[in-house]
Amino acid sequence: MKRTRGTIALAVGALIAALGLPATTAHADTTTPRIDLRVLVVSDGGPATDAIAAELETAGTPYTEVDLLRSDRPVIDGDFLADTADGTPRGRFQAVVLPNDNPFPADSTEMAALVDYEQAFAVPQVDAYTYARPEAGLQYPVYGGYSGSLDGVRAQVTPAGRAGPFGYLDGAVPFEDNSPTVGESYAYLSTPVAGADFTPYVDAAIPGQSARGSLVGEYRHDGRRELVVTFVYNQYQQQFRLLARGIVEWMTGGVHLGASHNYFAVHVDDVFAGDDRWDTELNCTPGDVDCPQGEGTPDPIRMTPADVDHATAWQDRQDFTLDLAYNGAGSVDHRQDNNGADPLADRFIAERAQFRWINHTYSHPFLGCEQDTTVVPWRCATNADGSTKWVGRNTISDEIATNRVWGQTNALPLENGELVTGEHSGLQVLPQQSADNPNLAPALADNGITWLGSDNSREPQQRQVGPATTVPRYPMNVFYNAGRAAEQVDEYNWIYTGRAQGGSGICEDHPDTSTCLPAPLDTATGYADHIVPLETRIGLGHVLANDPKPHFIHQSNLAEDRIAYPVLDGILDGYAGLFADSTPVVNLRQKDIGAELKRRAAWKAAVAAGQVTAHRVGDTVTVEAPAGVAVPATMPTGTSRAGSGFGSAYAGGLSGWTTSAGTPLTFDLPASATPPAATEESPGQSSATRSAPRTRVPAGVREPVPYTPEPADR
Repeated sequence: MKRTRGTIALAVGALIAALGLPATTAHADTTTPRIDLRVLVVSDGGPATDAIAAELETAGTPYTEVDLLRSDRPVIDGDFLADTADGTPRGRFQAVVLPNDNPFPADSTEMAALVDYEQAFAVPQVDAYTYARPEAGLQYPVYGGYSGSLDGVRAQVTPAGRAGPFGYLDGAVPFEDNSPTVGESYAYLSTPVAGADFTPYVDAAIPGQSARGSLVGEYRHDGRRELVVTFVYNQYQQQFRLLARGIVEWMTGGVHLGASHNYFAVHVDDVFAGDDRWDTELNCTPGDVDCPQGEGTPDPIRMTPADVDHATAWQDRQDFTLDLAYNGAGSVDHRQDNNGADPLADRFIAERAQFRWINHTYSHPFLGCEQDTTVVPWRCATNADGSTKWVGRNTISDEIATNRVWGQTNALPLENGELVTGEHSGLQVLPQQSADNPNLAPALADNGITWLGSDNSREPQQRQVGPATTVPRYPMNVFYNAGRAAEQVDEYNWIYTGRAQGGSGICEDHPDTSTCLPAPLDTATGYADHIVPLETRIGLGHVLANDPKPHFIHQSNLAEDRIAYPVLDGILDGYAGLFADSTPVVNLRQKDIGAELKRRAAWKAAVAAGQVTAHRVGDTVTVEAPAGVAVPATMPTGTSRAGSGFGSAYAGGLSGWTTSAGTPLTFDLPASATPPAATEESPGQSSATRSAPRTRVPAGVREPVPYTPEPADR
């Protein structure tokens, strides 16, 4: 028997009566309940519930976490889950996430309260990682199923999954296999219990059989809906990142605060300049500060007109736009040395509309302290009294202004408020410079700079520098001083091998902070076989994590062997093979990335301070937030606000930001947004009575493999 809206209301009335609330709710059978837009996450400290909580946190979706391991945690009972608001029955949570189908002791009153609540308010439950058993709508794995590793397995979204919450995917869900010696996944593959109302959304082949077993599926029973997940994961693994959006969309019915998109932007630094080349004999870069003064001969790498043509053709093929951080002096100096000729600049200027452009200062000087390069590593020069010598305000301001004028003279399409200083200089850089150059902020104000690029490996959080807000950028391990693959591998080997192997020893000194190598890579094959796949995986991981921060490389990487393209193609082609056309990569410029990060920070602060409330009554969503705070929301197609369409289409729904004026914001949902009904009865023992068995969590889930921190800007 299907549960109707009327029977839901009657159940709400029964629950409210059980709570002993005032008699004003006596007519609750005719009252549409209010459901707060907040998720309840009940955690046992495992990686699966932590991963779902992290997804909600990143998206800006409010949630309340109850840690079952804490003795001072609240008791989950009727009073905790529901009450009344202005005489209307109120459910405090729109969804419930549990570690498994029943993490409580047998016959637990807390599990019984959750069952009553889910039935009364038609609230769905996610079983973050549970054993396949009849209580979850599945056969025990011993009956023709499978328990074990799925490392390297290619799971698949079923037709029902593509027609439902996972329609933003093309179909494939590859499981990671990053290490041959560490288990990185574990799953229970099984088929539904005979007669159960169970719909698999993601499945995989059961080893040795023609049948496929469910990994993610919906189980409807006893007036409840459960999303049953039978594989373990952490928040970084690709298989979870692919499915995270669908899990949230399923539990919220596509109606929730917060939003998630897949972003990718690439900044190319030092355009028009030349980048000094790594010396494979000296293991340093002549002309730069990592080589002792006078050692080696500088051999700069600089793009050619053919490289510009390749870049424009690549952009057309990938439907992607690069951001070029340029140094005008690079062209001026080249013309002075070549009788006024600079074919590279001429070609770039002719194709200027094909790219986005960022001021990277005129001559790329170091704009922090004055550097003493008589020692390696360099140090800050000091005055007689021991104080730091700083590059002056006028010098910084002139570098910004002169480069802007050069760009405007050549009609580059600039955003004058954007800036990336050479090497992110002027900002603090440890260990040599522990504070910003005090002259930086005034110089930024002199030039109206509002968005300042920073190095995410040093400062992952946005901050204010005078009038500017930083935009952290991910450095890619495609080195600025390498134009050829063999040079890149040689330097990579030197950095990431031990001293006995001729390396820098950084892995021995800091074993937890490097992508260490057990042995040097082959310079002929190491780039394609090791570095490209690893950098692709890291970059694609950022794309799938709702992370808008840009990545940066250098113009040298688009020259000679054009070593950046295999990584960029790996990310974009890999993405295209996983996602439907409704879910494109979002490619923003620096100022828009900065604004997105800044809005998110303000929103999360308001949520954390308890200044945001939101609820749904029938087909109307109401949100209250402080004036001036932009509210992110995700709604179904057809949603309107104030009589107009809401948001932009993405991943099969609508999402966008709406700035609060301090008065309630209302959203009108389409009638199709009503959650589906659950069945009243289904075979199998009630999960409210028997707690779930323990499940296996391999080492590679507890600690992501391999450990791949962001490289520093070198």
